[in-house]
Amino acid sequence: MVVVGASVGGSRVAAGLREAGHTGEIILVDPDPDAPYDRPPLSKQILAGDWEAGRASLGDPAQWHAARRVAAATALDTDRRVLRLDDGTRLGYDRLVLACGASPRRLPGMPRRGVHVLRTLADCHGLRADLDRAGRGRLVVVGGGFVGAEVASTARARGLEVTVVEELPAPLSGLLGEEVAAELALLHADHGVRLLTGARVASLVGEPSVTGVALADGSVLPADAVVVGIGVHPNTGWLAGSGIPLHADGGVLCDAHGAADAARTVYAVGDVARRYDPLLGRHVRTEHWTNAVEEAGAVARDIAGREQPPHRHDFFVWSDQYGGKITLLGRPEPGDRVAVVRAGVAPRRFAVAYGRGERLAAVLTVNWPKALVAARRSLAAHTAADDVVAAWKQL
Repeated sequence: MVVVGASVGGSRVAAGLREAGHTGEIILVDPDPDAPYDRPPLSKQILAGDWEAGRASLGDPAQWHAARRVAAATALDTDRRVLRLDDGTRLGYDRLVLACGASPRRLPGMPRRGVHVLRTLADCHGLRADLDRAGRGRLVVVGGGFVGAEVASTARARGLEVTVVEELPAPLSGLLGEEVAAELALLHADHGVRLLTGARVASLVGEPSVTGVALADGSVLPADAVVVGIGVHPNTGWLAGSGIPLHADGGVLCDAHGAADAARTVYAVGDVARRYDPLLGRHVRTEHWTNAVEEAGAVARDIAGREQPPHRHDFFVWSDQYGGKITLLGRPEPGDRVAVVRAGVAPRRFAVAYGRGERLAAVLTVNWPKALVAARRSLAAHTAADDVVAAWKQL
């Protein structure tokens, strides 16, 4: 068994294989010398300085009786079942799992001192060092998605002056809809973070170190540090010519069990996988932690010969911001009916029901644990959206 990628997806594959009774050799391949570790704390506890890096460790591969190769995969020969690495090694395999994740998108003018992406532990340490140097200086966050918002929250708690630049009418409006996203965006203002929406970055300013961010309207935002969080692209470039099917919009095309080839010798999990969803009738790629964990377990069981129904991920995302928690269960779609229920007089404690026909299709909760518990039960039971809203009003 060769697993390309030693983050949460790859590590869970290795652990899952052993749990399922696999006794053969397992090799984890990843160029990150710090792997395996969990990524969610990078934008929160480790960046804040509340955790040492070791607390995010996913364990020692030796505990899964797995070998570890610190190298990058560069090419794949599926006919001969050989994986080539950048150190010149050629690894043969019986089964291969692609858990190679995704890379952050970047702005023109990067790399540049003081400009950061946040994907690896090394990225986190570099950003934290710059925030330490900035003291109570100015941070510009480009992109208001979950990672950008978490970095803004952490930096603001450290006393920095923070500006978030977002091209959309409101952060996450493409996922949540404009009405709900605009409500959620008020969290930034509540905590003294400046949010600029409908704003496009023209260029980075300053050489060799960044001093500002120029916007398309001609204005310049002064900056002691910049974080770019404008999404990721799956790490599939090295698979060109391998015969592994790739989607035009990114990701390895897999069947409902995670297999990428008819012989079931190559699988994919996590950010790099675009798995067929039998209910939706299309391939879906999901970039969140819970999906990587679930897919890894399902693939490990499939490889071990454990019969199981096709895996289908129940979309679940959480984000810790400004001392509170945001959760999203299910995937909202354009045209869903939206109902907002507030918990008493608390201004940023509410729940949102997305109704598709009569059925509850998705739920967003903000700082309201009881509503989250009720929503989980309701989604599992296919409860009518109106019934869920009525139940929330009684909490």
